[in-house]
Amino acid sequence: MSGTATRPAVLLGLGMAVAAYLLSFFHRVAPAAISGDLQVAFAIGGAQLGTLAATYFYVYTLMQIPTGVLADTLGPRRILFWGGLVAGVGAILFGLAPSFELAFVGRTLVGLGVSVTFIAMLKLLAIGFEERRFATLTGLCMLIGNLGSILAGAPLAWATQAAGWRQVFVVVGLLSFALAFASRAWVIETPAGKVDRAAWLTGLVSVLKNRRTWPGFFANAGLSGAFFAFAGLWAVPYLTQMHGMTRAAASSHVSIYFLGFAFGSALWGRVSDALGRRKPVALAVSGLHVAGWFVWLWATRPGEGALPQAATYALCILMGLAAAGFTLSWASAKEVNPPQLSGMATSVVNVGIFLGPAILQPMVGWLMERTWDGRMEAGVRIYSAADWRNGLMLLTAAAAAGWVATLLVTETGCRNIWQREKM
Repeated sequence: MSGTATRPAVLLGLGMAVAAYLLSFFHRVAPAAISGDLQVAFAIGGAQLGTLAATYFYVYTLMQIPTGVLADTLGPRRILFWGGLVAGVGAILFGLAPSFELAFVGRTLVGLGVSVTFIAMLKLLAIGFEERRFATLTGLCMLIGNLGSILAGAPLAWATQAAGWRQVFVVVGLLSFALAFASRAWVIETPAGKVDRAAWLTGLVSVLKNRRTWPGFFANAGLSGAFFAFAGLWAVPYLTQMHGMTRAAASSHVSIYFLGFAFGSALWGRVSDALGRRKPVALAVSGLHVAGWFVWLWATRPGEGALPQAATYALCILMGLAAAGFTLSWASAKEVNPPQLSGMATSVVNVGIFLGPAILQPMVGWLMERTWDGRMEAGVRIYSAADWRNGLMLLTAAAAAGWVATLLVTETGCRNIWQREKM
C-alpha cells in the first residue's frame, strides 16, 4: 500500500476491483441461461455453442500470466481501466451481433477485458492488507463477486424474457464503461507493490521454475474446469432435458449452484486461516465436490426417473459450496513464492481455472454430438440420457484428477515459506 494511501481509499479502490470482478462472473456463466436463445439466434449446435461460451475461457487463460506481470509492474489501476473499456466494447458487440462470427469476436473481447479483474483484486489485497487475513479477505471478495454468477442465473432468464438477451448485454457493456472510469478515478497507485519493469522476466521465470507453484494449477484445471463447464453452460439444458424442468427453474438451480460457491469461497478461506492449514481443508471439501458428480451420473442412467427438485437444489448448493475448495490455491501459490511476485504467482495457478473450462465446455458438446440422434425442438438440439452421460463422465473424471493434484500441494501453514524453502 502506498504510504500516503488511507484505509478508506484502499477500500474504495478494492470496491472498484470487486465490482469489475462481479461483472466478469456474470459473463462467465451467462451462456447457461441463454443457451437456447443462442442456438436459435445463430443456428448452431452443441459443439459450436460450447466453443462460443468457452472463447471467454480461452482468452482468460492466455491472459492470466501477462495479467500477473502487468499487475506487478503497471499496477491494478491501469489494468482495470483498460480492461473495463475492452469488456464494454465486447459486451455491446455480443449483444448486437447479427452472426455467429461477430458474436464470437464480442465474446472474445469480453474475455480479454475481464481477464484482468481477479488478479488486480488479489494484488490490491496482497499489498493493502495483512498476510494472515489474505484467504479470508479473498473469500469475502469472491462472495460479493459471485453475485454476478447468481445474476446470470434466474435473474438473467427473467430479464431475457422481459427485454431480450441482446438488450441485457448492451446494458452490461455500458456498466463496464462506467466501472472503467470509476477505477481510473478511485483505485490507488501502488508503487510499494510493484516490481521493476526491467526485472519482471526474472521474477516470472522464478515463479515458473518453482515446482511448488504447479500442483495448484493442475488442481484448478480439473476441479474448476468441471464446475464452470457445467454450471457455466451445460447445467440448464441438462436440467431441462433430463429432469423436465422449465428454463426458469433450471436457471434458478444455476443461481443456487453459485450461491453455494460464493459462501464456500468466504467460508473455506476463513476456516483455513483459523486452522492455520491449507491442504486438509482443500482436500476434504474438494472430495465432497467430486462425490457430487457421481450423483449426477447415477441420475442420468438410461431409464432412470428425474430427481425431485428438492434433491437437485440440495445437490447444487452442496456441490457449489464444496467446489470453492479450489480457491485456496491462490493463497498457497502466493505463500510459496516471493511476496513481491504475488501477482505472477496467483496468475499462474489461475490459468488452470480457465484452461479447464476452455477445454471441457466444447469437449462435452463434442462428445454428446457423437451419439446424438438428430432430434430437435424449436431449433434446440435434444440429447438422450446416454448422450448426457458421456458428457458427465468427462466432467467427473476431470474433477477427480483435480482432487488427486491437490494431494501434491505444499502445506504452508498460512504464512509465506519462500525464504524457508530456499534454505
